[in-house]
Amino acid sequence: MRKMKHKALLGAAALGVGLVTALTGVPGGASASTPAPVAAAVLSPDIPAANSMAHAQQFQSIAAANSGNRAHGKPGYRASADYVKAKLDAAGFQTTLQSFTHQGATGWNVIADWPQGDPNQIVFLGSHLDSVPAGPGINDNASGSSAVLETALAVARADAKPTKRLRFGWWGAEELGLIGSKYYVSQLPSAERTKIKSYLNFDMVGAKNTKTWGVYTDSTTLGATFTEFFRSKNIATKGINISGRSDHASFKSAGIEVTGITSGDDPCYHSKCDDINNIESSVMGHSTNAAAYAAWKLAGIPGVAAQPGPRQRPAA
Repeated sequence: MRKMKHKALLGAAALGVGLVTALTGVPGGASASTPAPVAAAVLSPDIPAANSMAHAQQFQSIAAANSGNRAHGKPGYRASADYVKAKLDAAGFQTTLQSFTHQGATGWNVIADWPQGDPNQIVFLGSHLDSVPAGPGINDNASGSSAVLETALAVARADAKPTKRLRFGWWGAEELGLIGSKYYVSQLPSAERTKIKSYLNFDMVGAKNTKTWGVYTDSTTLGATFTEFFRSKNIATKGINISGRSDHASFKSAGIEVTGITSGDDPCYHSKCDDINNIESSVMGHSTNAAAYAAWKLAGIPGVAAQPGPRQRPAA
């Protein structure tokens, strides 16, 4: 088992493993405050929580049909990648299924570009798609995969015309040491790496009873985008330094500015009980809309409130 990620840190409060410092990024545990709501500067779509929950349910069904997991090298992982790619293909993305080999098994990254905006300025949202063999991996990390997928589909529904190019990624074999994202970054020519201006990571974003969101402290500027969104909803945040324990680290090591979000404690971390009952609809809704807010703001998409129309319907 590889070195534990931030998700273990978030779940370790009862074990006395210095959770406060990990969450706040400061010694002594300054408590998070919930500031008064402020008006969000970007008019991103209001995505129903049911949309991302529907994707999470699909990942649960895929695991149930494939020996209870979606781990690297297992049929459940490939079925998960195929599900994501099919949704993106139908929505008009330029998609790639990138293969790699690890521990004698083939893995896949799913990469999707929205064909609008400056291709020399890329805003990248990503999550890992694999689970551990012990369970279906719904909070870890169907939650992040669903939030990123639904954000991408919201871009397509809006027929968005961003100033910058939006790219989305779902990484394989993260649980074995960030293998998929490391491979992706290593295969990029240096000229292509420099086009990626920011990478946003979504890992474990659906934990039940989350009241305070963790915002990665790697970039104060990028992290402020998430803080701004949550403040507009009167939701507290805490800075969290998770170092090299999720896929953002693969991009940071290449000199790319990174941040991300994570939700609260998970008693089912890396366990069989990390199933669809281990996440909460309202938490998924907030995380998905935070991802959409960041995509709209950082890529420069015109506010959707200026485009009259019916509220988006939940995903099928």
